[in-house]
Amino acid sequence: MQLAQVKAIVTGGASGLGHAVAQTIVAHGGKAALFDVNEEKGHAAAQELGAAARFFKTDVTSEDDVAANAAAARDAMGGLNVVMNCAGILGAGRVLGKQGPMPLATFHTTVLVNLVGSFNVAKAGAAVMQANDPGEDGERGVIVNTASVAAYEGQIGQAAYSASKGGIVGMTLPMARELSRFGIRVMTIAPGIFWTPMVDGMPPQVQESLSASIPFPSRLGQPEEFAQTVAFILGNRYLNGSVIRLDGAVRLAPK
Repeated sequence: MQLAQVKAIVTGGASGLGHAVAQTIVAHGGKAALFDVNEEKGHAAAQELGAAARFFKTDVTSEDDVAANAAAARDAMGGLNVVMNCAGILGAGRVLGKQGPMPLATFHTTVLVNLVGSFNVAKAGAAVMQANDPGEDGERGVIVNTASVAAYEGQIGQAAYSASKGGIVGMTLPMARELSRFGIRVMTIAPGIFWTPMVDGMPPQVQESLSASIPFPSRLGQPEEFAQTVAFILGNRYLNGSVIRLDGAVRLAPK
């Protein structure tokens, strides 16, 4: 699938990795529907991207909300053939912290947004894409989910986050196997430490320490590099059911 043909839902599209993906799609002639809970940033991001982008205020954990907005996005773009899941939260906290055990609500919310939310949007998108006319090799659509290297080497304080991202890794292959009969591919990217709004707010010494922990190149990943990986996945139909680590060879230490 060429980027000019892409009509994508991008969750978390108002900022960070999601916005970088939307920028790349639009810059190459495609269309993007930005799903985000932040209305102010969402409208601003869509306006910046121009006529090829639309914002839909969306709670990815709401089944009705996502289903309605997936249909609305399809109508607005004249089709839907890509779902890019970038929405997520950190959910940091120790199982046994200074204030006592982690509140179950913290674990529940992290898994709900990161894992259940990704599944919710993926299945809503697949329900729409199954009706597409088949393209080359019978392809009807592509779903790309975002995991994290924390799915493999979760640090202290990342039990909830790692569980949510590990779930995304775990559902990649079975979802790809199931949706293959519809010509829908499923891939996951597991990014390492990237420049995001969260990192921007960190002190310079913390940013330098993070950069130094990455073997090569010894810097934080750029959102554009994540977007380039998405573009590669979309363009290569033989990529299916796998997880791509995008991390400069970093392996997270315990803390």
